[in-house]
Amino acid sequence: MLINIDEKAATWFKQEFENNMLSNIRMFPQYAGFGEKNKGFTLAFSAETPANIGLKKQINGITFLVDGNDIWFFEETETCMTVDDQLNELQITYKPIH
Repeated sequence: MLINIDEKAATWFKQEFENNMLSNIRMFPQYAGFGEKNKGFTLAFSAETPANIGLKKQINGITFLVDGNDIWFFEETETCMTVDDQLNELQITYKPIH
């Protein structure tokens, strides 16, 4: 399980959440009826700290966190986050790890 977040993505989060003092982003699976990696689930975000931290990654002053109960969504996968420069939107890709 790997999570890669580049500097452009970290800046995007600060702008999206309209908070230059943003310190924590929780990443979690959300049932949405579609999903690239796990059918029926998509990756969602909130500005909070989970109760049971299972994974932590820091970049540009933001700590990205995954609750221990949500680790299953990221298993056997490299999750990469960057920004599509033309659309100015977050771009998430999943690559299998074998």
